[in-house]
Amino acid sequence: MKGLFLVEPVVALYAFSSFLIYPLVQQYVYRRLWQELTNTTYPASDNTSRCATNSSNQSSYHEMVQRQASLFSLYSELFSTIPSLFVTLMLVAYSDRGGRKITIILPLIGTLAYTLSFLTVSYFELNVYLLIGSSLLSSLFGGLGTFLGGCFAYIADLCEDGHQKTMRMAGLDMMIGLLSGVALISTGYFLRAVGFNWPFLTSAICLCLTLLYAIFILEETVKKTPADAISLEGSTQPAALKQMIFGAYQLFAGASCRCKTVLFLLMLIFTSYSFSYIGGLSMMTLYELNEPLCWTEILIGYGAALSTAMFLVSFVGVLVLTCCGVPQLIIVLIGIFSVASGMIMVAFVKTTLLMFLVRLPMLLSIMPFPVLRSMMSKIISKSEQGALFACLSFLDSLTTNVSTAVFNSIYASTVAWSPGFVFLLSGGLCAIPVFALIAVGLIGVDVPTEEVKKPEEDSVEDHDDRVLLH
Repeated sequence: MKGLFLVEPVVALYAFSSFLIYPLVQQYVYRRLWQELTNTTYPASDNTSRCATNSSNQSSYHEMVQRQASLFSLYSELFSTIPSLFVTLMLVAYSDRGGRKITIILPLIGTLAYTLSFLTVSYFELNVYLLIGSSLLSSLFGGLGTFLGGCFAYIADLCEDGHQKTMRMAGLDMMIGLLSGVALISTGYFLRAVGFNWPFLTSAICLCLTLLYAIFILEETVKKTPADAISLEGSTQPAALKQMIFGAYQLFAGASCRCKTVLFLLMLIFTSYSFSYIGGLSMMTLYELNEPLCWTEILIGYGAALSTAMFLVSFVGVLVLTCCGVPQLIIVLIGIFSVASGMIMVAFVKTTLLMFLVRLPMLLSIMPFPVLRSMMSKIISKSEQGALFACLSFLDSLTTNVSTAVFNSIYASTVAWSPGFVFLLSGGLCAIPVFALIAVGLIGVDVPTEEVKKPEEDSVEDHDDRVLLH
């Protein structure tokens, strides 16, 4: 059977499976902690807000459970961060020689194990803190960072044209948004109708189907070492080990000073923007569960689904702005301002209607990610795409986990006097990528071909493929 060079179905099914249970994780932990800390039944209601029936005792319960739930998320992130970072860096860098499929298959296995552990804890009502151990186990397989790094490197292997590369990477982001949106809308009704167990089981079944597709149908793009790969001393096995360990270092070793500076600044923009965006977004569910919103699972599903609409709108934004000839740096800047304005507005929301409306300014917030990935990919040789996306996935996983841990810690400390403070912080931190973006604009992003290519490379690509700003 001939394989297919289509990684989009893998991303789509993975997104659906992950986001089917993503909002359930915090809700499940929240309900279990409520029962354990208060010795009362969790206040479920068919109303749009549970606050309508809250007493003064329940108000104090909310504050206590909010603090413990945020600390639980903090511990879970801390225990899973370090293994995931090292596995991501090694596997995605090694994929330049060993193939991209390993970076896709292993995270699928880890996520499946994580989902089954949630199902086990929920079905048998085991200690909720066992979920921290399952998060650690899942991280040993690489996690989301490894998966996305491998998928983006897979796309980079297939696309030679810069415009095509940008659009396919934006298409992957859109695929994540569409399927996760469907999953998030379903989650609230699923939870209310059949409880937690069936959504976890459904997610596990989807992950099994995805794993079968990745193993037996998805075709490998790296079937031999690229011709322009840097020769490493020693035998084949030591060379592979060096490729894993020093892949990120090789990105900068043979590049000119200007190329290094541009690449460093683009990575700084990518990571600082991810830190502020993910940090603020990770607090949305807890903020919605808290007073005065007190959202039910149905409203949380709709709110999360509306947030994922930003993937689709951002894809359309990248497509339209690129076709209109808008510079890529301006597209990134628009996305940053989209997040900054939305997060600042969230900090002052007190009603359900406004909580839905403040998501509208953030509909373009995904645009910087595919554009920045494409810009960096175009100034790196074909043999180093895995090393680049390994470095990006490492940084993305690091900033995601650190930002979630930091924002959970800050939220636990400030929820009593200002629950919206973390969103003001998220919006303010967007100033860092803005200043870095200005620096890139002043230096110039048109890196000449001779500055990018290494002496060992024989082929010379067209200069237009190295132009980052169109």
